[in-house]
Amino acid sequence: MLSAIYYLFLVLLCTLFLLLSAVALVVCWPFDRARRVVHELSRILVRIFFLIPPFWKQRIIGREFVDRKKTYVIVLNHNTVIDIPTLYYVPLNFRWVSKREVFKVPFFGQFLILHGDICINRGKAAEAMEQLLREGKMWISRGASVAIFPEGTRSNDGEIHRFKAGAFTLAKEAGVEILPIVLDGTATLIKKNKMFNWGNRITLRVLPPISVEDVAAIDTHELMERVHDDMSKALAEIRTRK
Repeated sequence: MLSAIYYLFLVLLCTLFLLLSAVALVVCWPFDRARRVVHELSRILVRIFFLIPPFWKQRIIGREFVDRKKTYVIVLNHNTVIDIPTLYYVPLNFRWVSKREVFKVPFFGQFLILHGDICINRGKAAEAMEQLLREGKMWISRGASVAIFPEGTRSNDGEIHRFKAGAFTLAKEAGVEILPIVLDGTATLIKKNKMFNWGNRITLRVLPPISVEDVAAIDTHELMERVHDDMSKALAEIRTRK
């Protein structure tokens, strides 16, 4: 019953913020091509979502590695839809890279469109890569970071699996740092019966960024393996210290 009430509250809350975001996009467009105002509204929405349940806890580690004056290619592990709002705890303006099916999901799809997130067709790999590079570099040039799940899909067992090259190719071509982020606890916030776990705890850990020099110098596959290993090690450490 409590979960049903909270779902209803979220529908009303998301509707309100969807309207606010649409107005903000129109009003601020002439001087806010990076859509910072729309992004900040989503950050407020996420804070409300996580703060109202009194026993939900969020632990953020490594904020000192984030430079708000820089743009990054952000890479993070993917377990569930809750990964998406959790990333808004990172104080950066960013655009998501998402498969086109997500754009059809109520509320999520509309928010992605308002944000200017990058919609790709995973069934056409060459076209998807071309679009990722073109639109990713455009947003980076406007001062926004780009967030990508390098595994390409959700992990079914909670472990970090093999990465795809898109995020790393974008970082090389755009000349920006890679910011690895590890999430734990997002998969347990919503139970299998779709009810909320009211005692859930989420950890978000920001790892030291990979410098522009290293991104440029290191072979793409070697770079993928380095970041994968760093993230896997960090995830194991988080779980050990619970």
